[in-house]
Amino acid sequence: MLNEFSKNPLLSGITFSGGEPFCQPEPLADLAEEVAKFGKNVWVYSGYTFEQLLEMSANDNNILKLLKTSDVLIDGKFVQEQKSLLLRFRGSKNQRMIDLKKMMSDSDKNIVLID
Repeated sequence: MLNEFSKNPLLSGITFSGGEPFCQPEPLADLAEEVAKFGKNVWVYSGYTFEQLLEMSANDNNILKLLKTSDVLIDGKFVQEQKSLLLRFRGSKNQRMIDLKKMMSDSDKNIVLID
């Protein structure tokens, strides 16, 4: 799969989405590391919030590994009542687009949102 991925010059990266990527963080973190070696980005969509993922990472270090090897996290469940077609890369207003690369390099670990 990585070989085919690397051959396609039109791909700028890979996206992990439903099911729930953080239910299988170890293989996805390994895949994300390989994708990054090609200079490509990694986006992850999760029904969990970033804060929930940090809590969960206390029991599974691979969750933190996947966060660290990803560029962008779209977090939070899709909420029909907050649906908006005006949002970039998200379906509902409660979801956040988090710049993980900037955030994970920040010593204060402040959440960095992408507009």
